[in-house]
Amino acid sequence: MKAEIQRVIKTIEKNIAEDRDWEQFEIHFDQVHGDFMSRFKKTYSNLSPQEIKLSAYLRMNLSTKEIAYLMNISVRGVEIARYRLRKKLNMERSDNLQEYILKF
Repeated sequence: MKAEIQRVIKTIEKNIAEDRDWEQFEIHFDQVHGDFMSRFKKTYSNLSPQEIKLSAYLRMNLSTKEIAYLMNISVRGVEIARYRLRKKLNMERSDNLQEYILKF
């Protein structure tokens, strides 16, 4: 019982540390990419944190395989996330998501 509680506490602490790391990443990312995150979040306020992360990774021109590794999901999971993001951005299937984000 006590070991389980310790495990849960460690998991929570790890998640908090990851959130802080992501916030630092966002600050540096915006400095390099001209306030991309701020502008993107403002324009598309309906996006989830995972979709914002995906957008940032796409902006960095990472491959689907690299994004899958960073987000800790399968390559298929990234493809599905890209599809859903395209849908939320009201893009046609023929539109290139990566190009759109790079030009944003």
